[in-house]
Amino acid sequence: MSEFLNNKPSPLEGQFPDGHPVRTYLEENLLIRDLMRQIERIRIPEQLILLKELFEKLSKIDLHFTRKENQLFPYLEKYGWTSPSQGMWTFHDQIREEIKKTREIINSEDAEAISTQMQQLFRFLEQIMNVEEQRLFPRAMQMLSQEEWKEFKEGDKEIGWMFDTPPTPYPADTYIHPSQDTQKRKLPFDTEDKTHYDEGYLTPEQVNAIFRILPVDITYVNENDQVVFYNRGEERVFPRSAGIIGREVKFCHPPKSVDQVIKILEAFKAGTQDLAEFWINFKGQFIHIQYFAVRDPDGTYRGVIEMSQDVTHIRELEGEQRLLDWE
Repeated sequence: MSEFLNNKPSPLEGQFPDGHPVRTYLEENLLIRDLMRQIERIRIPEQLILLKELFEKLSKIDLHFTRKENQLFPYLEKYGWTSPSQGMWTFHDQIREEIKKTREIINSEDAEAISTQMQQLFRFLEQIMNVEEQRLFPRAMQMLSQEEWKEFKEGDKEIGWMFDTPPTPYPADTYIHPSQDTQKRKLPFDTEDKTHYDEGYLTPEQVNAIFRILPVDITYVNENDQVVFYNRGEERVFPRSAGIIGREVKFCHPPKSVDQVIKILEAFKAGTQDLAEFWINFKGQFIHIQYFAVRDPDGTYRGVIEMSQDVTHIRELEGEQRLLDWE
């Protein structure tokens, strides 16, 4: 609820959720009409200072217009309704000119000219609000989805409102842990060129980019003990070259460690183990090495992932760092 209502029930209560973008637009209209009533009661020149204060509050309608132009209109255009972006935006600019002209006349302190110009401005404001309330907002409510209204929050915050105190967030700022967020959303991206994984969609280029920057060495050996993949990171612990692809894994390890590799593969294939873990000192680095069995949902063995990581820096961490420190 907006602060100018002085904690009285909003006449919009029950029609729109608190903080909904349309409710905020309409409550700004209530504020605009309230400011116009106050200005009409002003005695000039005795209350010229008060007039200027109220007029500056009224001038913040530019924020109301800017949110429509940059937030609401683009969504309407997605559904093919382009006339607000054209006709109404033009009307916004006309009102902006009237506000500029009114400010200049107020500074002249000519009571009669101020009254005449103010009535002209009020007619324009009442006209735009009627169009909003009778056509723009009702139709927008029919066209836009709940998800799209929720997307307004951050953009509205960047532009601002006419109110001194921001409206109630929409929807309410209730933190939902990602593990508990089960809502199925309309995807804002095309999935045609992407592969669907257990959760989410990625293009081959995105997958390659992700593997390239991971701070771990990953090698995948299929169920036939053939190396079929490794990630090409910037700083690998154990160097690899393209010739390894298709090679039998037992030939990719020095003779002294082949027996352990074979033992791991046999245990993984038999289903008696799923993880083998080692850590070694190597060229001044502390290296953590893990082998993971890869299985289908039904348990069928599909190979092994070898993952190696330099954890020297990780082992040295102490305490906490919760703030960004890029300097």
